[in-house]
Parts: sequence; C-alpha cells; structure tokens
Amino acid sequence: MLGIDTRAARAAWTVFLVALTLVVIYYIRSVLLVFFLAILFAYVLQPVVSLVDRFIPWPKSRTYSLAVVYVVLLGVLVLAGMLIGGRVAEEGTNLAKSLPDLKAGLQRRLAEPGPAWLQPIQHYLSTEITGRLQDFGAIVLPLVQKAGEHALSLLSSVLFVVLVPILGFFFLKDGKDLMRSALDAVAADRRPMWEDIASDVHILLGQFIRALLILSLATFTAYSIFFGMIGLPYAVLLGTVAGALEFIPIFGPLIAAVAIVLVAGVSGAGHIVAIFVFLAAYRIFQDYILNPHLMSSGVELHPALVIFGALAGESLAGVPGMFLSIPAMATLRVIYVRVQKSRVAPKPTGPLPNHN
Repeated sequence: MLGIDTRAARAAWTVFLVALTLVVIYYIRSVLLVFFLAILFAYVLQPVVSLVDRFIPWPKSRTYSLAVVYVVLLGVLVLAGMLIGGRVAEEGTNLAKSLPDLKAGLQRRLAEPGPAWLQPIQHYLSTEITGRLQDFGAIVLPLVQKAGEHALSLLSSVLFVVLVPILGFFFLKDGKDLMRSALDAVAADRRPMWEDIASDVHILLGQFIRALLILSLATFTAYSIFFGMIGLPYAVLLGTVAGALEFIPIFGPLIAAVAIVLVAGVSGAGHIVAIFVFLAAYRIFQDYILNPHLMSSGVELHPALVIFGALAGESLAGVPGMFLSIPAMATLRVIYVRVQKSRVAPKPTGPLPNHN
C-alpha cells in the first residue's frame, strides 16, 4: 500500500530503535556505570553474606546479615587505610621529593662519554626517559602524594561512596525478587532462554569480579614482598599501584611494569635483571595458572577483542570503562551464544515416515 515495503519498514524501524537505544545508553553511561559497579560490588560480598546467613544466631533475615557484613567491611577498609594508606602516601611523597635529584643523576649517567656508536642510543634514552619522568611526576606523583586529599574527595562523592554500597545492599537483599519480576515480563515461549542467560551471566559476573579481586590482592602481596626483599625503594607504593592496575585489562599490567622498571632505574637500586625476571615469571604464573583457575571459561575473549574493548571503554567512560569492557563483552557473548542456541530447531526424534 502506497508503495511501502512492509519488510523494509520493519527493518528500518528496528535499526532506528537500536540506534536510539545506543544513543540513550551513551548519554546515561554515568548512571549505568554506577549501577554496574553496584552489581559487581554485590557479587564481591555475596559469598560472605551467604556465609553469615548460614551461621547467624538470630532469626533468619538477610537484612541483619547484610548489616553485619557492611560493618565488618567498613572496619577492614579503615584498618587497611591506616596500615597501608599511610605508608603509600609517605612513599609517594618521598618519591616526589627525590624525583628531581634522581632524574639529574640518571641524565648525568646517560651523558657520560661512551663508544661513538652508542651515543645516538644514549641521547634517545635520555630524551625518552626524561619525558616519561616528567609525565610520571606531573600526573602520577601528585595523585599519590595527595592521596589523603583524594580520599577525602572520594568520601565526599555521593555518586560512588554512597550510591554504590546502597544499591549493592538492595541487590543483595532483593536481587532474586528483581530477577524474578524481570523474567515474569518475558513471553512464556522465550522465558527458558532468558532464564539460561540470567543464570550464565550471574555465574560469569560473580566469578569475574571475585577472581579479579583475588588477582589484585595477589599482585599487591607478591610485588610488595619481592621488592621489599631485594631492597627496592617504594616497595609498598609500587605494589599498590601494580595491584590497582590489575583491574585494567592488558594496559594496566603493562603500565605497572614500565613504572616499576623506571623507578628502579632512576633510584639506582639495581637488581634490574632480577626485577625483569620476576615480572616475567609472575605474569606467566598469573596468566597461565592463577587466572585460568579463577576465571570462568565464559570470560575468555580473544586478545584483539580485549584491546578493542579496553580502548572503546576508555573513550566512553575513561578508566572505569576500560575496567568494565571485559564483563560487558563477556555478557554480550553469553547472550549471543544463548540466542543462537535457541534458534536451532530441535531435530525430530521419532521414526522416519514409511512412504511404501
């Protein structure tokens, strides 16, 4: 009618709806980020809450269990801040104060005369290292040096410090009811598929965030102990930076390794070969032993997709976007696999008809 192709109109309408959805997601990405972080926060606490539920002495109520877990978590965070945060801030301040002298000493060593063929390399290294140290001093060190101020600024941020735990509380308390209500809105013929998707995503996100937290703590512990054993200055600071950067795929560990080697080089502490060997050995141990043991197979993504996701996430939401790129892509992969399986028609199991 009127020369309009119904099939083409449906396709155009679908494309319009998808584009509109993507635009809306882009403009509310900060809100979605808070909800996603709250969900991951809930997954971190879920095993502890379940454990308290099992052994709690008063009448069964998840609210009481959540209150106990939140109070204990607050105490742990305060204790960790007192034991580690002060040491990190102190080492960051010392590094910031000594950085000009360290840079001048390194430049003097690189300027020492050597073979003629080595002079272009020395000049290149001097220029590059000076530039990297300037970036390091201008960006990283002020953040570490003013860790207390940034901590207070973070505490004043209603968005992350208040909303994330509050939303996490509701997800832990009423998560099953919310999921059941969402599934009730799905058509009956598609409900089994979405139940499978919800189950897979639930397992995937839980394993992902808990594994990532364990990897970060393992990195902080291993790096701090090893650097302390070899007498590397700023051992706790470097271990903390490396542990925090584990939350950023691909680029985080790489940036941490470069920063560690750079600090070790300019501080004159030596042990560069030992540090290289340790970093390589630990990365092999984590990537091929610890990480596969902790992570679900559903999180496995091609390295090219991981790099693309990290870069795209950084463009959309900065560092949090890089962190969330992996669970977002893994979730999309689960949905795609389940939808494809649901489209496969079941093969007939009865006897073949007799045409004789």
